[in-house]
Amino acid sequence: MPNPQTAPPHPGSVLREQVLPGLGLSVSQASRELGICRQTLHRVLAGTAAVTPDMAVRLARLSGLPGGFWLSLQQTHDLARAATDLAAVLPRIPAHTLPDALKTELTGHARTR
Repeated sequence: MPNPQTAPPHPGSVLREQVLPGLGLSVSQASRELGICRQTLHRVLAGTAAVTPDMAVRLARLSGLPGGFWLSLQQTHDLARAATDLAAVLPRIPAHTLPDALKTELTGHARTR
């Protein structure tokens, strides 16, 4: 489990601590406006449910922050958590290196999609 003081925040904490107060919305009002049940929103706010693409689009509409912002927060949080959870296993996995040209081609291709 990541150290809560150094781990990237779950998007639910950003939503709970900054966005909803900044919009002046209660959890009940936000869930109604998002078109989801309150329990679903509570799970995101508590960090026990991930922000999905569907939720990211809803949050984008509600907050004015792009859906990619919400998904990026979730991905950063998930990758940090996975790295922490796999810390004992990762050293046993061999590290290979792709040629630079192929890495550039692949990462450039991924960005254009």
